Amino acid sequence: MTWTSRLAELGIELPAVAAPLAAYVPAVQSGSHVYTSGQLPFVDGTLAATGKVGAEVSPEEAKGHARTSVLNALAAVHALVGIDSVTRIVKVVGFVASAEGFTGQPAVINGASELLGEIFGDAGKHARSAVGVAELPIGAPVEVELIVEVK
Repeated sequence: MTWTSRLAELGIELPAVAAPLAAYVPAVQSGSHVYTSGQLPFVDGTLAATGKVGAEVSPEEAKGHARTSVLNALAAVHALVGIDSVTRIVKVVGFVASAEGFTGQPAVINGASELLGEIFGDAGKHARSAVGVAELPIGAPVEVELIVEVK
């Protein structure tokens, strides 16, 4: 089974690649790895939410935004090399704009990790960092970047 057919089976359509907000590209390939830039939870070109998790954005909402962000990262991979060239997800780095005292970053970034597991199975098992930060670009609640291995 290809990853394209797996996405179709799950009813998931990769979005258009989000336009960069500054002087960078959405993804680059170096050898057998693709590195994505940090992806925000854009839906149809609009940021899905703003605010800090644990204040304006609930942890459950933020988990959904992490899922959206990782779909945007996969879209960047797909545009560069094609999703079917992915052999494994190597690492996920997730940033959570956190209200003071919020410590649930790992559960928020599970939104990204769990979706990668649904799509890629064992090839979706990855190393990960989930980091709380004071602010993210344009007030986003989460940001996700990927490192993937490709054929």
